[in-house]
Amino acid sequence: MSDAVTSTPEITRNSSYRYPPVFATTEEERKERKHKLTAALRVFGKFGFDEGVAGHFTVRDPELTDHFWVNPFGRSFKQMRVSDLILVNHSGDIVEGSGLLNQAAFAIHSQIHKNLPHVTAAAHTHSLYGKAWASLGRLLDPLTQDSCAFYEDHVLFDDFTGVVLDTSEGERISRALGTKKAAILQNHGLLTVGQTVDEVAWWYISMERSCQAQLLAEAAGTPIKIRPDIATLTQKQVGNPGGGYFSFKPIHDVIVAEQPDMFDDE
Repeated sequence: MSDAVTSTPEITRNSSYRYPPVFATTEEERKERKHKLTAALRVFGKFGFDEGVAGHFTVRDPELTDHFWVNPFGRSFKQMRVSDLILVNHSGDIVEGSGLLNQAAFAIHSQIHKNLPHVTAAAHTHSLYGKAWASLGRLLDPLTQDSCAFYEDHVLFDDFTGVVLDTSEGERISRALGTKKAAILQNHGLLTVGQTVDEVAWWYISMERSCQAQLLAEAAGTPIKIRPDIATLTQKQVGNPGGGYFSFKPIHDVIVAEQPDMFDDE
């Protein structure tokens, strides 16, 4: 990511790609959130983050704020369409859509959306390097510019109790997250959150790659950590929400050009 797009003020001044995005109507905002969610799920499928029926990505509805849109259980990320998304309330009722609700998705995401009002979107999958790193029970170190996005901005949730089917675990995860952008779920995988689908998708992609980079570096030798003061500075440069939002744009644009069939609500 170039230095020109890491700062939210720079994005606002120098481009029409505004953060946070502004919409004329609630209907327009809902459509954009659903389109971005569908595109992000297709990206996750393309990047190999899917594993059977595991994995879920949600976005809060802009009007019904105690409801969220989520991918249905048993539908491949690679085949996701806007019409497949289901709308679920915090009681677990499917309000719109005909798909099945992943109970693990509800147990985790309902509590995140309920307890963290600043969170608009959240993503969790069983991606390979994320779950490999999660088995170590450690936070990521500031080894690269990219990994500094998570410096002092992610947590370790070390309370694995099997498949998450109880909202009490989702509540504990939300409490552990607090205002951080990501969590390493020990023996499980990665979780990222944010104010837009775009930044959540980017944080997940970047965190997965940071796990891969650290696993490779430690396999090769003893990595040199970035100094704390420089890691803190770099976190502000590459870890701000606007930078995350803009970083997803080229990936989003490619998947939309390659797979326009996902938008079947036009």
